[in-house]
Amino acid sequence: MARYRDIATAFTRNGFGFFVKELGLDRVFSLPRRLLVNREQNSEDKTTGERIRHFLEDLGPTFIKVGQLASTRPDLIPKDIRKELSKLQDHISPVPFEQVKEIVEEELDGKMEEMFSSFEQSPLGVASIGQVHEAVLSTGEKVAVKVQRPNVGKQVHIDLEILHEMAERAEKRLDWARRYQVVDVVAEFKKAIKDELDYEHEGRNADLMAKQFENDPTVYIPEIYWDYTTKKILTMEYIEGIKLDDQESLFEAQCDNEWLAEKLVQAIFYQMFEDGYFHADPHIGNFFALPEEEGIAFMDFGLVGRLSKEMQRDLASIVIAMTSQDTKKMTRAMKRMGVVPADIDEHEWEGDVDQFLIKYYDVPFSEISLGQAITDMFQIAHKHQIEVPSDFTLIGKTILTLEGVVAELDPNFSIITAAEPFGRKLMRDKYHPKRFAREIYNHVDEYADVIEDMPEIVRELTALAKERKIPVEIKMPALNYLLSKMDRVSNLLSFSIILLAFSLIMTGVIIGSAIAGQSSVLWDIPALEIGFVIAVGMLAWMIYSIFRSGRF
Repeated sequence: MARYRDIATAFTRNGFGFFVKELGLDRVFSLPRRLLVNREQNSEDKTTGERIRHFLEDLGPTFIKVGQLASTRPDLIPKDIRKELSKLQDHISPVPFEQVKEIVEEELDGKMEEMFSSFEQSPLGVASIGQVHEAVLSTGEKVAVKVQRPNVGKQVHIDLEILHEMAERAEKRLDWARRYQVVDVVAEFKKAIKDELDYEHEGRNADLMAKQFENDPTVYIPEIYWDYTTKKILTMEYIEGIKLDDQESLFEAQCDNEWLAEKLVQAIFYQMFEDGYFHADPHIGNFFALPEEEGIAFMDFGLVGRLSKEMQRDLASIVIAMTSQDTKKMTRAMKRMGVVPADIDEHEWEGDVDQFLIKYYDVPFSEISLGQAITDMFQIAHKHQIEVPSDFTLIGKTILTLEGVVAELDPNFSIITAAEPFGRKLMRDKYHPKRFAREIYNHVDEYADVIEDMPEIVRELTALAKERKIPVEIKMPALNYLLSKMDRVSNLLSFSIILLAFSLIMTGVIIGSAIAGQSSVLWDIPALEIGFVIAVGMLAWMIYSIFRSGRF
């Protein structure tokens, strides 16, 4: 209950008291409406995005992570709010070394002094979920040890369950929440955050990427030391390199920035367009130049994206449609990549796609921001309520971040020019005879089942057609909802009419009794007094039912 109160307080402090009311949380907390209004007035000098950011920062690690994930969803979140969410920061102090030592020894089931010949007490970096320490194993290998903060997992799980419950409330009460299926969105965020809490999951991601580049000596993935890794401890090889934002050190080491930019982009695009498993957090601090090895090292494998072959081909179709300014091809690709509502306005949708392509028509191909273009496209999807898989939307954020890194290294490098060959190769592979043969071979059992069942299906349909009994099922959830509301309204209206009629009769009895100068007695029972009590009771019950319904 205390955590619910924290959330309600954060809502009201940042000007979202109305949201507490809409979710029905004001009844749970018994918050005075006067308090909600007063606190909302104090937030009027901030933008909606700023208020959302402060709300999330007030509530700590889980909500900050949710905000960071939401910033990758242009199909759900407007641009100005995403910009604010990208500023989310962890205002957090490091865990004292005594606690770090206790966690390490408990998780690895041994004494720190026996497992490590040295272990730096001051962390290299601190985040909301964990912190990283430099250490040396007893066997001599220099490592970086990521240690999860104490009890953070328990708090995150509590917060995630509360978020899920709030999403369910929202879908039941709010049209926009049903339209954007916020329960499903929260479920995606829950999975991503739970994965990030599991350091073994991050270690497996690193191993998978090491396998991707095992034949490319210029891309280096640090080794995971599994004997010193658990769900709360991650021990990996310590990388001696130069951060890509340290231009002075890169210059002193005579690193070729143009080569670094091209290598980084080629590596990420190889993951996206060919392997389908890609590093989804390519900010500049997650890569190191390796001057001696003439290579580049990847770091931080907590957030990854996955693209099926079909999704890769759809992404390639979008890139090709952009380069050819083909509206029809673009809308077809968008249809394949998402779930299009049945009532979409095709004319308006194609008009928006036309405007999208015109925006880039006069821009030199090499100057187009691929990340921004994909983000703009997902905003069109958002406008027309097209549901887009989260891994697709993650691509736009990933490429935008990658473009920022590349701009630091080589401002003249064109991301979209580098992407086009990958896209064209995917499209060639899509129509290659070998692919068709492989698809037929992979689905031969399914085709055989369909052919085997076909005669029976035809016989059943023919029999139904002869009897004119072909069933048609119509599902209209919105109509059912409307009918339910109309039923409630009609019930209240009927009750009100009955109460009004009863009141008029009672008024007549009272007036008649007053004129006659007699009291109303029926079978020696004071009918007037009893009728008055009944009328008051019915009125009280009606008022109670209206307030209980929440429609006041």
